[in-house]
Amino acid sequence: MNIYQKRLPLILIFVLVGILILQYMSNEQNASTLIDPQTCELYIKDPQIGGKKYLNEFDSKCLDMKNFEP
Repeated sequence: MNIYQKRLPLILIFVLVGILILQYMSNEQNASTLIDPQTCELYIKDPQIGGKKYLNEFDSKCLDMKNFEP
C-alpha cells in the first residue's frame, strides 16, 4: 500500500474518530457527575462499590436556588 494514496488519510481519520467516539461513550457511562440535592455538593457514582464519591466541590446554581427558598 503506497503511503501517498488518497484513501489512506481518509481511513486513518475514520479510525481515529471512531476511537474518540468509543472513548467518549465509555467515559460517559463510568463518570456521571451528580449533585446532592441536600448539600449541593458534586459527587460521582462508583460502579465498582455502588457508592458515592464526593468531590468537595459545590454547584453554584444549586446554592443560589437554596438561598432563594423561603
